[in-house]
Amino acid sequence: MIKRKHSGSDLTIFSEMTVLALKHNAVNLSQGFPDYAIDERLKKLLFEATVKNFNQYAPMTGSPLLIENLMTFNSNRKNPIYLTKDTITISPGASYGIYTALAAILKFGEEVIVLEPCYDSYVPAIEINGGIPVFVALKENFEIDFEALAKAMNHKTKAIIINSPHNPSGKVWKEEDFNRLSDLVKDTDVIVISDEVYDVLTYDNHQFYSAFHHPKLREQCFSVFSFGKMFHVTGWKVGYVVASEELSAAYRRIHQYLSFSVNSPAQYALAKYLEIFDVEENRTLMQQKRDFFIEQFNDLPFTLQQKAEAGYFQILGYEDISDLNDKDFSVWMTEKGKVATIPVSAFYKNSTTTNSVRFCFSKKEETIAEAAKNLRSFF
Repeated sequence: MIKRKHSGSDLTIFSEMTVLALKHNAVNLSQGFPDYAIDERLKKLLFEATVKNFNQYAPMTGSPLLIENLMTFNSNRKNPIYLTKDTITISPGASYGIYTALAAILKFGEEVIVLEPCYDSYVPAIEINGGIPVFVALKENFEIDFEALAKAMNHKTKAIIINSPHNPSGKVWKEEDFNRLSDLVKDTDVIVISDEVYDVLTYDNHQFYSAFHHPKLREQCFSVFSFGKMFHVTGWKVGYVVASEELSAAYRRIHQYLSFSVNSPAQYALAKYLEIFDVEENRTLMQQKRDFFIEQFNDLPFTLQQKAEAGYFQILGYEDISDLNDKDFSVWMTEKGKVATIPVSAFYKNSTTTNSVRFCFSKKEETIAEAAKNLRSFF
């Protein structure tokens, strides 16, 4: 019998709830993937890539065109990020990027601090690479507890995984948060791994700030991005990792022996699409989806503590509906209410219930409206 190399489940909560949704013919607002068509221009660019024979291996670090266009794109942000070809590596998805960053820096028995609630792939990635996860809970409003974070750090701490914009809450770190984090890790060998996959999807004038923006943190961080979230093409599984030249070199030493290179026609299509991509139009589209979701669910007996500041997801409380723990509530609502969601406790290592669930609003309006209609009939 082969022993499990990590403490994660054999079937993630996202797969589990999607299977349950299919079984009960429920509207699936659980897993974070869009159900609407992607931009027709992006489809055509992918076809164009195959016609132009971008069908063989791309360079290990990424397509030169994509890297060049990423340098331009990031320098044109409202808050520019200045990159070079030696600080960008294309990866087959953001989860891969986080895993490979850990593989590049971790020694057996070293500790990695994880801020909970967190995406469920972090802990298995730490454990498979021989690390020990150390958990620090965010405050009730999903703000960072810097005092608890400081107490968790010791001579065994090798890395801290952070996530902004945050999944599941949609919370966005501010510049002063990065200043405080920088103060904590200065004069240490601690590496910050920053999951930034919702970077272009911020709402209500909240501004994205990358770990790599910070003049001190940029020397000891990996910032991980996702084209899947950026362009709503989650199945393409392409992202990119930004780090100093030294950390990028360490990352590439691992990357070349894992996947070596990334889908070549997709890289061409993404590179060309960056030349025409409208960030503000994309942001407006997603904020409208968030607002439409809140409007549709407004007359249902959920509680809204705070609107998502970014991302694909909105957390709602159900304390006025049921005394069930959030996992049982999610199953019950999928089976009986015909709407699938994710219990927020799934984002904690050891949490019985949070009395809240996460809904995905990156869906067609008719999908969200159908979900709200199902729940009105149920509650």
